[in-house]
This record gives sequence, C-alpha cells and structure tokens, in this order.
Amino acid sequence: MTPKTGDHLVGNWLLVIAAMIFGMVVGGGHVRTIGAGFAVQIWKPVFGFLPPASDAGWKYLFALYQKTSQFQALHPAMTLTQFKAMAWPNILDRDWGRLMGIAFIVPLAVFRWQRRISDRMTIWLLFIFLAGAAEATIGWYMVRSAMSPGNLSPSPLWLAPHFVLAMMVFCAVLWTALSVRNPVPVLVEGSAHLRPWLTAAIVLIIATMLTGSLVAATGANRVYNTFPLMNGHVMPKNAWALHPVWLNLLANQGTVQFEHRVLATITTVVVLIAAVQGLRIPTSTRVRDLFLLLAMSVSLQYILGMTALISGMNSIGYSHELNAVLVLAACIACRHTVRGTNPIIRYLVTKAAE
Repeated sequence: MTPKTGDHLVGNWLLVIAAMIFGMVVGGGHVRTIGAGFAVQIWKPVFGFLPPASDAGWKYLFALYQKTSQFQALHPAMTLTQFKAMAWPNILDRDWGRLMGIAFIVPLAVFRWQRRISDRMTIWLLFIFLAGAAEATIGWYMVRSAMSPGNLSPSPLWLAPHFVLAMMVFCAVLWTALSVRNPVPVLVEGSAHLRPWLTAAIVLIIATMLTGSLVAATGANRVYNTFPLMNGHVMPKNAWALHPVWLNLLANQGTVQFEHRVLATITTVVVLIAAVQGLRIPTSTRVRDLFLLLAMSVSLQYILGMTALISGMNSIGYSHELNAVLVLAACIACRHTVRGTNPIIRYLVTKAAE
C-alpha cells in the first residue's frame, strides 16, 4: 500500500461491513414489520449462534415469550409451531449480527498483525466496534422490555436510539472505507460550496430517520393517512395531549408523524438542492453519477413515504426504511468525493501522506 493509492483490501473489507450493517437493517426491519421483536426473550451474544436443538429448548423459549404482555394480549392462542415461525427471523437477525462482529474483529486483528493499519486507525476501528456492541446491547434491553407489564411493542425510547446509533456506525464505517481506499482528497474544481450543503443533508437524513423510527415504534403510520394535510389540519389537534409535554415529541402518534413529515420535506429539498448543484459542476462521469443517484434515491424516498402513509401498507413502509439507508449512503459518498475542495487542506494532506 502507498499513501496515495490507499489500501483497497482494507477498504473493501470495510465496505463489506457497511453492506452487512445494511443487511442488519433488512433483518431487523423485517422482524419489526411482522411484530416479532419480543419473540426471543433470551440473549447469549457469544454462545447463542445455534437455535434450540430440541423440542424442549423450543418449549423453554416459548414459555418465556408467554410471560410477555404481548403474548397475553395479542397472541393467547398461539401454538408452538406459530411461535417458531415468529422466532426464526429474530434468531437469524441476531446470528447475522454475530457474523458481522466476527467479520469485523478477526480481519481487524489480522490487518493489525500485518501492519496494514496504523495505531490511530486501530483505535478508531475498535471504537466503532464498541459502538456496534453498544447498539446491540440497546437492542437487547429493548427486547427485554417486553417483560414490563402492559408493554405490547418496542418503546420508541429504545427503538429510536437503537436505530440511530446503527446509522451512525454505518456512516463511520462507510466514510472510513472510502478514506482508506482513497486517502488523498481529489480537488473537484468549483465544488467548495457543496460541502456545507452535503454535511447539512447528512445531518438532516439521520434526523429524519430518527423521527421515522419514532413513527414505526408508535404505529403512527396507521393514523392521519392523508397527504399533505393531516385529516384536514396542518397539525393534529391532539398534538400536545400527553403529559409531560416533551413526551408528545416521542410518543404521540400525531406529533411524531407531523415531525417526520416536516423533516422529510425539508431534508428532501436540501438533498435535491445539493444534488442539482453537484450535477452542474464540471467533473468526472463517476462523480456526476453519484449526484444523480442521490437525486433519484431521495426522490424515490419521498414517493415511498407518501405512498406508505396513504396506503397504510407495512411492506411499502419497510421499503421506505431500507431506501433511507441507501439515500444516506449516496449522500456520504457525494460528501466524501468533495472533501478535498479546499486547495490548502488538499496540499497539507498530500504532504502528510508523502
């Protein structure tokens, strides 16, 4: 590896990890969509790879689930066979997370032993790994909350940080992968003004995903299924019905849906402005394709959001969730492309890499 060309092996490994995080969103989103988040009330992060090997093991898992309010209120007639169908997606999602942990820590140790990564990079990657472990721990406490009396679904107070932390880890891994592959920023003439726009776009996308997770956790997609108004109103009349008042921002169905609508609209406008500006600068075909992808993906995202809201279909909402990650990835890629628009910074980075 040379500083100017980067280490494509290490970079590609991190790109695989980013793809695996997307796979976690696919699996976790499916588990949430079918209402199976509370099914497996046992957590063995290291030695829990294998599902129950006997009928007795399955009955034990089922007995734990039967203690939850969700089972007692929503599925009191569920059979063991039906429980297995609910539990399997949860088990596979957890196993994918364990596989991702192995795919991260083992190559990291090998690359460190081969001296392909520096001390600073090792510390940074270990920090990312710990952030991922924290995200998984939040996920477990979210699942464990099923044992709280009257709790029929994951609380937004658990689901939102669980999802947003996963997206922050995704951002860190993807940015690091792109930087390892291309360590020296390339000067893109006439694009300095794009940096604040794209930075703001990334922040807004994550904020919009946060409110989207609140919508999913509270079931707010099942109310006010009209657009652009909410049953004839700009804001629902009961927007501040909960006490304390701040709880409305997290748990009031009408309020969190209003938040998501407003943020989604602002985010779409900002992202489209950044994408159009990127398409207007004289640059390579690859860079133009990235900005075109960004414009297309965010437009699709807004259409999916409106369709999911009006139709009330969970399958479209699930696609909306997955596409949000792709919009975030496209925006990060565009922002990374123009990170070297400052000639002074580019000169200093180039000299440091020599």
